[in-house]
Amino acid sequence: MFFVFGIFIGIFLEFLLLVKKNKSRADIVLAVWLLLIIINLAFNYLLHSGYLFKYPNWLGIDFPLPVLNGLFLFFYVSEITGNAPKNKWVNLLHLIPGISLIVLAIPFYSLTGAEKLQVFENDGAGFEWYVLYSNILIPLSGLVYAIWSLILIRKHQLRIQDNFSNTDKKELLWLRYLSMGFVIIWILTIFFDSTIIFSAVVVLVLFIGFFGINQLNIFYTATSELPVRQNANTPESSVAENSKAGQAVTRRYAKSGLTEEIAHQISTRLNELMITDDVYKNEELTLSELAKLVDAHPNHLSQVINEQEGKNFYNYINSIRIQEFIKLASLPENSKYTKISLAYDCGFSSKSTFNKHFKNCTGKTPTEFFDY
Repeated sequence: MFFVFGIFIGIFLEFLLLVKKNKSRADIVLAVWLLLIIINLAFNYLLHSGYLFKYPNWLGIDFPLPVLNGLFLFFYVSEITGNAPKNKWVNLLHLIPGISLIVLAIPFYSLTGAEKLQVFENDGAGFEWYVLYSNILIPLSGLVYAIWSLILIRKHQLRIQDNFSNTDKKELLWLRYLSMGFVIIWILTIFFDSTIIFSAVVVLVLFIGFFGINQLNIFYTATSELPVRQNANTPESSVAENSKAGQAVTRRYAKSGLTEEIAHQISTRLNELMITDDVYKNEELTLSELAKLVDAHPNHLSQVINEQEGKNFYNYINSIRIQEFIKLASLPENSKYTKISLAYDCGFSSKSTFNKHFKNCTGKTPTEFFDY
């Protein structure tokens, strides 16, 4: 019954995706992926219920489906994080494992229904080589694509910090957990039978449905995160790392065309803007929006912040928010307000994000800092 539940949930989610307005490419990939999962679950249910043995000519049709799960996870992550290859033909290379399972199964497909049934009833007799090949290829391919997906997500989490002052709901934590779930599933294939494995797949279908249907696309300029320059609260052990970071900044912007005069002008306008207009209080402030306000190219603004502040855009804006919070919280007339309400006034959108940045900037929690 659990498989049937998973199949019907998958069908319902597929319907929601199909009727969704303004579908993105990521939504299309997710729809195809869900359809493959539904078919795979359906075949597994029919096989274990014995119903499929009444129609043996259908046996083996699902052979390539398991290897496509890891692949479509990777495709989906690539679309969501903006890492999809520009050359669409490159994607065809990823289909080689699945195609190999179909081509190598041609001798099995050419059998009669009765002969296919006999092979299944005798644990793959006569096709042991194919069983061994698929048992190695499927978990190996799944692990490679799941780990690859985790790498893309991690890079994405670093890259968005150069363009967003608030990364809440943009870090794709749910997709990271989903990828980790698939890593676990592929490991389970080594030790457990298909019943346990497909039960885990049903759980992941529910997970996909809960988070994936309404996942927003995230657009950003492809740049990299840089470590924060050492300050009074930075551990001495990070000095070497920050020195390397400075060298990395120099190499990164070696051909940017930004002169010292223009950099000075941008820096001056930026500092004036932060003091007079309090733009950092906009919790959804982006690098592009700030660049328009200082009349500079986003890449040049990013370079000025990286080189002169030793921080990426994300850490720069949030460090200013922390400075403003400390200033406000230290005023006696603001004692009637809660600390978190003051934090929201400074541009923070969540308590967890505020606490994280306060700890990074001061080395203490807000309670420790003000009780000191």
